[in-house]
Amino acid sequence: MAVSLQVIYPVSDGSTFDFDYYLSTHFDLVGEHMGPHIAATTVTRGVAGGPKTPPGYHAIATITFADQAALDAAMKASGPVMADVPNFTNVNPDVLIGEVVS
Repeated sequence: MAVSLQVIYPVSDGSTFDFDYYLSTHFDLVGEHMGPHIAATTVTRGVAGGPKTPPGYHAIATITFADQAALDAAMKASGPVMADVPNFTNVNPDVLIGEVVS
């Protein structure tokens, strides 16, 4: 069964997020270190939380893996990716690992 890893960057007072760095440099690291194990990626930039409501999240990255073994292998290789987070944000991201059901 496919599994997903979602990395969720919430907006809070004083939080910062460099989207240009994230898309170029950070995702290059994701591809380099975790890429062989990844089936698909989607990055969503927060633009609104509803009509006339600011977004609650800077971004959500969804990374899909063929199965738990692929996710486990990617996580073992993720050290340089994790170390890069302070280079684009001061947010401590939330993480959700789940089964892809649809």
